[in-house]
Amino acid sequence: MIEVANRLHTVEEYYFSRKLREVNQMIASGKQVINLGIGSPDMQPPQKVIEAISNSLKDASAHKYQSYQGLPELREAMATFYKEHFAVSLNPNSEILPLMGSKEGIMHISMAFLNEGDEVLIPNPGYPTYQSVTRLVGAKTVFYNLDASNNWLPDIDALQSLDLSKVKLMWINYPHMPTGAQPSKIAFKSLVAFAKQHNILIVNDNPYSFVLNDNPMSILNIEGAKEVCLELNSLSKTFNMAGWRVGMVLGHSELISNVLKVKSNMDSGMFYGIQKGAIQALKCSKMWYVTLNSVYKKRRDLIWKLADALHCTYDKNATGMFVWAKLSANQKSEEFIDTVLKNNHIFITPGTIFGSQGEGYIRFSLCASLEDIEECIARITK
Repeated sequence: MIEVANRLHTVEEYYFSRKLREVNQMIASGKQVINLGIGSPDMQPPQKVIEAISNSLKDASAHKYQSYQGLPELREAMATFYKEHFAVSLNPNSEILPLMGSKEGIMHISMAFLNEGDEVLIPNPGYPTYQSVTRLVGAKTVFYNLDASNNWLPDIDALQSLDLSKVKLMWINYPHMPTGAQPSKIAFKSLVAFAKQHNILIVNDNPYSFVLNDNPMSILNIEGAKEVCLELNSLSKTFNMAGWRVGMVLGHSELISNVLKVKSNMDSGMFYGIQKGAIQALKCSKMWYVTLNSVYKKRRDLIWKLADALHCTYDKNATGMFVWAKLSANQKSEEFIDTVLKNNHIFITPGTIFGSQGEGYIRFSLCASLEDIEECIARITK
């Protein structure tokens, strides 16, 4: 057999890829498993988005290679969206780069700024892709712990005590996944000052701002942030377009141009019709967000009841499309979810896949119907 690259020895198959095989085998054997693990929106995108992609298919440019930077009107729509919702002014020609999903951006940014041996600050708990991409590019992971006592926000004093001489990049993710913690403007200001002091690029991964959250925030709203910060965003959660793969990276033109150097050598532009649909999504009125969140609120209320039935505790002030719940004392996350999967045929995410600080926690997704969540409650209480 051909020997694989050394970089593959630094990562494992993604947890959900492995675990869903087990879930699918249970379903194939006749068991009715309800999936509360994956944050894949189950509702439809706005109707005008569907119409936009459909109507675009006969356009003269629809099936040609597209620009690496996306349609000018898409970048204009992204700039307007950020101005309207985050009070952030961006030049659509130089400070915005559309992406095929924000996950793509994690790799592009890492390849653009990290050399082998550079160090990267990664949240614990946090999105596992930050760690795997860092290792794939040959950089070194340096975890910083988050916990409930500090509302899952970075402890700047603890960060200052580290040897930061080799740290090049820091990942943050607010509103936070998996906990749903909200940032504060003071926390963002402290992070920007920290980045400037140590010449570190901070990247805020920000796809959850509009789910059960009345106060969307961008780190780019902080004075001076563009000098040391990039922000990733996505249409996946806000507009039920996860499979469309529409994301964006935003920031200073020099930083964006460096990311473009990587992207333009790795793919072609986003499909024309998807761009047309994305433009319409970004123009949605306030009523879209109200309607979306009315559904998620009803689901969250039921998930809280399910968490109560499982003797978990949770923060009712958390935002986003997940409920982060603490298990009873001394219970192990993976053992707990495996027992519930085996006995009740309900799949819940163990907190440990997000890092060691996730031990003793589980995460419920709100991407399931009211009927399915009610069935879960019935199975547990029975």
